[in-house]
Amino acid sequence: MAKETMTSEKTITGTVDKSGRLDKVLADATDLSRERIKALIAGGKVELDGKIASSASSKVQAGLSFSIHLPPPDNPQALPQDILITVVYEDEHLIVIDKPAGMVVHPAAGNRDGTLVNALLHHCAGQLSGIGGVARPGIVHRIDKDTSGLLVVAKSDKAHEGLAAQFADHSIERAYLAVCNGHPVPAEGTIDERIGRSDANRKKMAVLPKDSSRGKRAVTHYKTLQKMDGCSLIECRLETGRTHQVRVHLASIGHSLLGDPVYGRANAQIRPVLKRLGFERQALHAAILGFVHPVSGNFLRFSSELPDDMKRLIDETAYSNR
Repeated sequence: MAKETMTSEKTITGTVDKSGRLDKVLADATDLSRERIKALIAGGKVELDGKIASSASSKVQAGLSFSIHLPPPDNPQALPQDILITVVYEDEHLIVIDKPAGMVVHPAAGNRDGTLVNALLHHCAGQLSGIGGVARPGIVHRIDKDTSGLLVVAKSDKAHEGLAAQFADHSIERAYLAVCNGHPVPAEGTIDERIGRSDANRKKMAVLPKDSSRGKRAVTHYKTLQKMDGCSLIECRLETGRTHQVRVHLASIGHSLLGDPVYGRANAQIRPVLKRLGFERQALHAAILGFVHPVSGNFLRFSSELPDDMKRLIDETAYSNR
């Protein structure tokens, strides 16, 4: 199992759990793509049993220890921008934001500005943890661009380390509200399926076999809150926090999120409604966030109402409107 160490240069360490081509086994053991692994090997950033790896195509045996050194982000320095954000809570150590759909969390290729980080640099005036590097100051977790809702950002390094530890041990309370295709059967249940990168498309995540050595275990508890015409409002509580976890898990049981452009499309009954409303994002909202304050030790819990676009979607598909 890979382990991350937070320094100015992040290091991922672990043990190769199967034999094979170096770039492939390391991609399977981490969340990094094979192309990223190849570039890191070429740059001398990968070690096997303490020796620098020289070839991405070399064959390696199971049991070897590895270290992958990720250089600090080379993105240009993010600049403060006066962008309106909704602050739910703030003190000297952390800030909780209710992010709108459509806002990217941190700068990256194609989204160099207009991000939550740009807004926070202006709002917090330099009071953000530096652990994440210049591209991700204070960021301890994220939600997708087109997912709305709550996330916490660290203003001090002590808060950053404390929050990161809670995310690592899965003690953070997180609940999402989602609108999915159809009506899940059973109406309430648990999806316990490994998630890793898709073999067919490395930009996508996928459910993997339970006995796979790839990916990471992911657990989602779901409950149907309301059945509508052709779709359902459900609550998803996460034990783990894998990339695209809710979207991948629900798609795996045949109930992809409405509006999700990657993991499914709406059924024929719902597509006209989405078009009429101009609803073009996954119907997913981070509604509840709870954690222990890393400095005071107090438990904090926040909730966020559904945004207007999801409310309209629910209203349009409610049985009473048919």
